[in-house]
Formats: sequence, C-alpha cells, structure tokens
Amino acid sequence: MSFLERVLRALCPHRFSWPRIGVDGRDYQVCLICGTAYAYDWSTMRRTSLLTPVDSPAGAADGSKHH
Repeated sequence: MSFLERVLRALCPHRFSWPRIGVDGRDYQVCLICGTAYAYDWSTMRRTSLLTPVDSPAGAADGSKHH
C-alpha cells in the first residue's frame, strides 16, 4: 500500500456495511468509502481488528449473519 493510500484511509470517515461472513467463516465489516476491512465480533457487536489485504475476505459470501 502506498503512502498516499495509507493517508487517505486514515482520514476516511468510515461508513461500514452490515457485518458479513467470509468464505473462511470469520465475520467482518468493510468501509463503503475506502474499502478497509475489519474483523467483527458478534458477542460485543464491535469491530475488533484491522484486516490486512492478505487477511481480507476476498470472495466473501454475500449473505449476512443473523443473530
């Protein structure tokens, strides 16, 4: 990731999608503006950690997880 991309993502106001479940079974949320992905914990209903591009749920399922 270039320096400019890191700066722009740091300044993003982040508008997140509904939590989704990836092909690996992990829950995540994606910013609709910059595309940054975060792991999501349903027990606390919070984003937990930034997913790196290697961790990001590429090809994630479209369905959302309901509780």
